[in-house]
Amino acid sequence: MMLMNRRKLFVVGAGLAAPALLPSGLRAQGSWPSQPIRLVVPFSAGGPTDIPARLIADELSKMLPQRVIVENRTGAGTVVGADAVAKAPKDGHTLLYTTIAQAAIRAIYPSLPFDPVNDFQPVALAGTIPMLLMVNKTVPANNLAELIALFKKDPGKYDYASTGNGAALHLASELFLRQAGGLKVNHVPYRGSAAAMPDLLNGTVTMMLDVANSALPFVQRGEVKGLAISSAQRMPQLPNLPTFQEAGVPGYEAYTWHMILAPAGTPEPIVAKMNQAVNQVLAMQSVQTKLADLTMTTRSDSTPESAKKYLTDEIAKWEPIIREAGIKAD
Repeated sequence: MMLMNRRKLFVVGAGLAAPALLPSGLRAQGSWPSQPIRLVVPFSAGGPTDIPARLIADELSKMLPQRVIVENRTGAGTVVGADAVAKAPKDGHTLLYTTIAQAAIRAIYPSLPFDPVNDFQPVALAGTIPMLLMVNKTVPANNLAELIALFKKDPGKYDYASTGNGAALHLASELFLRQAGGLKVNHVPYRGSAAAMPDLLNGTVTMMLDVANSALPFVQRGEVKGLAISSAQRMPQLPNLPTFQEAGVPGYEAYTWHMILAPAGTPEPIVAKMNQAVNQVLAMQSVQTKLADLTMTTRSDSTPESAKKYLTDEIAKWEPIIREAGIKAD
């Protein structure tokens, strides 16, 4: 009898101790999450946005009492997925994992079914990823200054590739052309960098800015010339590659970034709880290492307020570029 009581006591004690595995701040606020959380990714499965989203979702699932399930909702750029989250219940069980696309979407799609700022509540900025400028090996330019001089000498003669109208790489390229003195280089959109890279390698297009993770192997193997990195600091993987600012374009800095948003009106305590959980995942050394391998710098100190400011600052930065360049949806 005593043995049975001890076993009962152990089982009850284990049940009481289980919540202690959660950080104290996550236990303190309400019953969220009370059901599985949908993390909507408005990009294809297996892509450069989906992979970090799934890594973060997997770690959140270990930390929280409910699973975090990634749901890929593609279509009309990121409009379909973002719209699904904007119209979801405001209970913290449907979130959006998106990118710089959220800063460009209003200027590119003038008739949106939602407002990219007012219909969302930023939860956390997950991280930033720089872009790398590459040119074909036969281009007679071995640094950024020589490339700018080449473009100035023959306006409209050369082409650059991007991953589609209004994509991060298109915006970053247009920013470079403007800040380098209003260079005239023709835009050739592709459906992703994998489709564009063969034409850069064979010389059909002269230049491409690509996210560092995708571009890095081609530069390291010497298949293309890497001329500059778009971040404020040099990349550890390519310590000899200058930043745009070092290479002669003052003030140039551009990233694609990853952010988690909830529907506007989600209760503040739930948003705070989500933010804490995401930041604790991003502070894990194993997560930082895996995301660093994808050339992402994590932001484990983001707050809902700082994430909202980042988003509004990015909108203010990119919308004028989109309008001046006349960028429209594909």
